[in-house]
Amino acid sequence: MKNYDVIVVGAGAAGLMCAITAGQRGRSVLVLERANKVGKKILMSGGGRCNFTNLYVEPENYLSANPHFCKSALSRYTQWDFIDLVNKHDIAHHEKTLGQLFCDGSSKQIVQMLLDECATVGVTVVTSCDVQAVNTDGDGLVARTSMGEFTASSVVVASGGLSIPTLGGSGVGYDIARHYGHKVLPLQAALVPFTFTDSLKELCTQLSGVSVDAGVSCNGESFRENILFTHRGLSGPAILQISSYWQPGNTIAINLLPDCDASQWLRDEKQAQPKSLLRTVLANRLPRKLVQQLECLWWQSQAQLPLAEMADSVLENMGEKLNNWQLKPAATEGYRTAEVTMGGVSTDGLSSKTMESQHQSGLYFIGEVVDVTGHLGGFNFQWAWASGYAAGQVV
Repeated sequence: MKNYDVIVVGAGAAGLMCAITAGQRGRSVLVLERANKVGKKILMSGGGRCNFTNLYVEPENYLSANPHFCKSALSRYTQWDFIDLVNKHDIAHHEKTLGQLFCDGSSKQIVQMLLDECATVGVTVVTSCDVQAVNTDGDGLVARTSMGEFTASSVVVASGGLSIPTLGGSGVGYDIARHYGHKVLPLQAALVPFTFTDSLKELCTQLSGVSVDAGVSCNGESFRENILFTHRGLSGPAILQISSYWQPGNTIAINLLPDCDASQWLRDEKQAQPKSLLRTVLANRLPRKLVQQLECLWWQSQAQLPLAEMADSVLENMGEKLNNWQLKPAATEGYRTAEVTMGGVSTDGLSSKTMESQHQSGLYFIGEVVDVTGHLGGFNFQWAWASGYAAGQVV
């Protein structure tokens, strides 16, 4: 049974950053990954180009029962620190939108960069090794795995969440936390598409592949980016963002014309183009396929009337619907397609400076397993880098 200074459970973004940071301090580090290769979530992120951080990281971009918890780590390892590392490895990158940074080439470059950094400081990485439990052993800790037992003075749990299980995430981190008396807050799929039933599902299926710039609101939160109709329901950046704030039974509001007061605009168009049909006017601002479906929903009986013959009250009602389309999702697509797991190990039992357990010395929790969930756009990766660095500084 080989002894290490540090065992890291999980070779994702947080785990590898922690291993590198600890290795740079001369610690002997073993990283155990249950999947057959490291960084699977990094590889698939950003459509294979890895949205590795964001230029505008703020604590407000994170959800947690304790919104202050993330501040310490984020302030000590910033997006600029990670960008410096990317530049050191000559990885070309670009800003896409809203501060989101992507590789020009492939997300494989980020994984290779992390592995190269691990190799430089002598970190040992073992794949296809399933960690089943962590127990206290004298002054240290022992990780019980599918490859036998390994001991260390510190164990860092970076096992991720339940999202996209095919990429190697599991619930073992939550089990370890509970074993040591940590509270695990309710888990839910986040940054995830919505599904609908009945006529709304049929509507989405008819519009599958259509995207539109829109505002989406729920429970006092709003996001503006594209929404995408799919054969199952609604996706796209604005939908994924709002899913973190939605609860079953909630209605979401979609503003299809976020740049204007649609009621006023339609009245103005009635004056300017009295002979035009409503669908003709709307098709100047919205995809034609979407306008056709909305016509069936909202003004089928008046579809052939020119604007001049439509009552102002009807146009006002139409405008209100365009600015505030109320939809009730049946559910989300769940962990199968969720980018992250919300909830997790309560921050109440962790040090915000070191990520160490307050119940067991030498035990640390970092990354997605902790109750800190970022918005879409590179924020979850930045939390992974920052929390991994925080633990790696002290293990």
